[in-house]
Amino acid sequence: MRIQRRFWKLAGLLLSLLTVNACSATAQTTLKSVNSPEGGRIMYGVVDGATSQAGGMASVLRAVHANCGERPQIGRVFKFRGTEMVGVFFTVVNHPAGNVRVAGLVVAAMNGSQHMEAALVSDDASRFGTTVNPMLKELLDAWHPGAATATASASSGKNAAPAASGAAGGNSGPAPKLHTVTASDNSVSIGIPEGWTLNPGSGHGQIIVEGPQGEVVALGLGKTGVDPTHPWQRNFARNGGRPLPGQLVYPYHGNLKEAFPELFQAWRRANGMGPAKLQVDKIDSFPVPPGSPLGRGEECVVASGHLDPDGKGMRTFNDLMCAALALDWGGYPLTLNHHLTPDSLVEQEKPTFVAMLGSWKLNSEVLNQQAAAAAREKAASDAQIRAQTQRAIDNIHAIGANATARMNATEAANDAQHAGYWAQQDSNARNAQGFSNYLLDQTVVQDNNMYNNGTIGHGTAWNSTADALVKADPKRFEIVDTPNYWRGIDY
Repeated sequence: MRIQRRFWKLAGLLLSLLTVNACSATAQTTLKSVNSPEGGRIMYGVVDGATSQAGGMASVLRAVHANCGERPQIGRVFKFRGTEMVGVFFTVVNHPAGNVRVAGLVVAAMNGSQHMEAALVSDDASRFGTTVNPMLKELLDAWHPGAATATASASSGKNAAPAASGAAGGNSGPAPKLHTVTASDNSVSIGIPEGWTLNPGSGHGQIIVEGPQGEVVALGLGKTGVDPTHPWQRNFARNGGRPLPGQLVYPYHGNLKEAFPELFQAWRRANGMGPAKLQVDKIDSFPVPPGSPLGRGEECVVASGHLDPDGKGMRTFNDLMCAALALDWGGYPLTLNHHLTPDSLVEQEKPTFVAMLGSWKLNSEVLNQQAAAAAREKAASDAQIRAQTQRAIDNIHAIGANATARMNATEAANDAQHAGYWAQQDSNARNAQGFSNYLLDQTVVQDNNMYNNGTIGHGTAWNSTADALVKADPKRFEIVDTPNYWRGIDY
C-alpha cells in the first residue's frame, strides 16, 4: 500500500506540474534520437534541472505540449517490473502536423551520477499498440541510465513492453499488428490481426470481424424492434400485417438492465438463429450521449458474462446495447456493440480489442449517400403504397381501412429504420470510447482550474488515479460521464 500511495501521489504531482506549467516556455531538455525500423519517434537523454522522476517526465511532456499545441492526456504512472524506472502513457493531437492523433510513453530514471534521465517513444495513435514493443527494444539497446535498469530491462534479449503493458492494464500482452479491412460498400473499416476475417454481411456502417479461435467483434449494429403487445401492432396483426424482415419482436417497455437477456435472444431470432446459452455475470447502466437519435426514454447498458453462440462452448462476452421506448405505432430502435472471446484469451487479447476499437472508422460520405438513397427509396415506396392503397379503396371500399393501415405501418417502420441514420454515428463513436474506457479501467477527469480559450481541461486517467485526484481535491477535479465527452478530446 505504501508503494501504491507513492505512485498515486506521483500521478497527482505530475498532473499538477502539467497544469501549472502548461503555458510556460518549451523545456530546455535536449534529447538524443534513435531511428526506429517500425517508424515512430524514439528520444532519450538527461533532463536539465529535473530532481525527481515526476519532474523529468513533466519536462518531456511540456515539450510535447509545446510542439503539438495542446496538453497531453496522461494515464496512470507505473513502475517497470524489476527496475527503478517509472513511466506514463499519453495521447495528444499534433496540430502543426495536421491534427494527427499521437500516442506515446514517457519513461524516467535516475542514472549512476544522480542525474535525472528521461526517454520518449511515440507514434500515430492507430499504430502505437503495434510499434511500442519494437521501439522500446530499440530504446533499451541504446539507453542505459543505470546498470540495474539496463540489466533488468534488456537482459536475455527481452524487451520491456510486457512489463509496461502489465503495469498499465493488468496482465494484458502487447497488441499485434493490424491490417485494415473495409466493408464491400466502403461505409466502414477496421484494423484486424492476421488470421481474422471480415464477415461478408458487413456494410451500411455495421462491421463484423471474426478471429481464428472463435473471437467476434461486431460494431455499429442496429435494428428496429416491434412490441407485439402494443395496441397499434395488435390491430395491425389482426388485419394481416407482419413484421418486416430482420425486425426484432419483443415487448420492450423500458428497464434495459432487466430486459437485456431477452432482447439479446430476440436479436438472434431476428437474424434467423436459435436461442443461445447466455449467462450474464455483470450489467451496468451506461450514460446516454446527449442528442442521441434513438429517441424517447433511451437507455444504454454494458453487459458481460458468458455465451455459447454456436454449441461449441461458453466464451466471454462484453456488450454495449442501447434501446429507446416504443413510438406511437409500437416500434423502437436498438443498437449493439458485441465482443466475444474465449475465456483463456480475455486478458491476452484485451489490447488487441482496444487497438481494433481505435482503428474503427466510419465513412461519413458513403453513409450520407446511403441515407439519401434510402430516403429516395422510401419516398418511392411510399408513393407506390399510396397508389396501391388508393386503387384498393376505389375498387373495394370495405378493405380500404385495412390497406391504409398496412400503408401506415410500412411507412412508420421505414421511418424508424432510417430516422437519424447518419446522426447515430456520433453516438456510436462516443459509446465506443466509453466502452473502451470501461474495459481498460480508465476515467475521463475534468480539471476545473485549467482553462484553455475558455474551455475547462479534460484528460483520461486510470480509475485509481482519477479516484485519488477527486478525493484529494473534489472542488478542482471531477469525473466526466460519457454523455459529456468532448469530440476530438475524449473520443
